[in-house]
Amino acid sequence: MEALGLESLSARSIVLSVLLGTHPPTLSARRLIALTELFGIRSGTVRTALSRMVANGELLVDDADYSLGPRLLLRQRQQDEGRSTPTDEWDGRWYTSIAVASGRPIAERRAFRAAMVGARLAELKPDIWMRPANTAPPDRPEDVVLVTGELTADDPSDLVEQLWPLAEIEQRSLDLRSALLRHRASLDADDPSVLPNTFVLSAAVVRFLRVEPQLPSELRPASWAPPGLRDDYDEFEAAFQRLLRSFLRTIG
Repeated sequence: MEALGLESLSARSIVLSVLLGTHPPTLSARRLIALTELFGIRSGTVRTALSRMVANGELLVDDADYSLGPRLLLRQRQQDEGRSTPTDEWDGRWYTSIAVASGRPIAERRAFRAAMVGARLAELKPDIWMRPANTAPPDRPEDVVLVTGELTADDPSDLVEQLWPLAEIEQRSLDLRSALLRHRASLDADDPSVLPNTFVLSAAVVRFLRVEPQLPSELRPASWAPPGLRDDYDEFEAAFQRLLRSFLRTIG
């Protein structure tokens, strides 16, 4: 995992990872604590993290069951969309999202950026974000103009290369795909000790797919690894969930 630049997960990250991957996203405190103990994290640390996440609105608690809060339900939806194979239909139109208000508070600027990244737009210049219109349109907050239409440009591929670091995306896809293939066989042994590394790798793939640009075929390189990564991750995730469910059944 170190070769991929992946670090160990905190109690908060483990809780988020498992709930974001669970449908419906609800687990008992007992099961969450049992999972984090596999990472060597003490139960007191987990309970403190859960309390803070409830206070911050990240989680909701009902008796001893914890669920994702509204903001993280949106993130789960974006995560699920990232795992779906994008449509290859594109009519040549683009989305351009422009924040027109000046002097916006930092919180609003951060929220706008997060919304654009979540919708897979890329920043052309400050407060101007774009992408091909082959995905669902981004939300349009107040004081934001959203334009959908064709571009007048000699070669849209030049704009794509300006918006996204395609070579870096390609290499990251290949690295993650290789890691999935190396780790896959360990999931069939019904050994919960492999769950920590599995969580770390799974979280890295999901983070990548949540923001991968999902470009139409006309605008992506001939050799483009993200679709293959999605296919490999579907099979990996199925084996991961089987092992995770087997472990959780032992907790009750």
